[in-house]
Amino acid sequence: MIFFPHCKINLGLRILRKRADGYHDLETIFYPLPALRDALEIIPSDSLSLHVTGADIPGDPASNLCLKAHELLARDFPSIQPVEIHLHKHIPTGAGLGGGSADGAFALRGLNQLFHLGLNREQLLPYAAALGSDCPFFLYDSPCVASGRGEILKPLELDLSAYRLALINPGIHVDTGWAFGQLSSPTTPREEAASLSGGAPDRGVVPDVIEWKNFLVNDFEVPVFRKYPEIKRIKDHLYEMGAVYAAMSGSGSTVFGLFPGTQSIQPDFPASYWTAYL
Repeated sequence: MIFFPHCKINLGLRILRKRADGYHDLETIFYPLPALRDALEIIPSDSLSLHVTGADIPGDPASNLCLKAHELLARDFPSIQPVEIHLHKHIPTGAGLGGGSADGAFALRGLNQLFHLGLNREQLLPYAAALGSDCPFFLYDSPCVASGRGEILKPLELDLSAYRLALINPGIHVDTGWAFGQLSSPTTPREEAASLSGGAPDRGVVPDVIEWKNFLVNDFEVPVFRKYPEIKRIKDHLYEMGAVYAAMSGSGSTVFGLFPGTQSIQPDFPASYWTAYL
């Protein structure tokens, strides 16, 4: 079985407080980008294995979320047998795009189908949350307001198809633990997500995108831009190119810009940068 895990961007990201369990309460809007995706193949096998091609994944291969997904489900469902997993990475890693989280969540979805577990989304959510804070979102495949540590999700009516999207990554790895450590003082809770969703409890209407730069905030931008001014220059340059909204996604280092759909985007970044124009 073959699946195509896609990435996401964060529209605003507020870190509200550190919790007793070591996680942070946050507030953000996840927006899926189905056009930018990895490829994941899961095949029954005599032994559990993972083969990765494409972009490099740093760290111990045994900690890959696809393997963790198999481990979590196999504990509760004896019918799950070993599998051979082929993962082709196209989404850059450690870039604030949730590529690893997407792979883990889609592995849960794939194993559920392959072994006919019959689990619905609500039943898969605890397993996704155990994999990582971003993973539950990838069981939705639609824009969501996220709170808690990212696992409390409410669907949001938001369509950006009228805009073109530029994604720029300079190849700088921003350590997520370091980024959280820079936010030593809890931020004053501000209702970015509530205002963006029109204050509706479940679904809302989003204000015009041109207003976003006046109230959406990514709390990680201040410390990340201070340490890596090159990332700030990318955001500034996207506005110079005509973006109606630009921001860093997650803890970085990818920066995205939204452009009017009629505008031609002329790439103007170093050849060493990873770029995507959707």
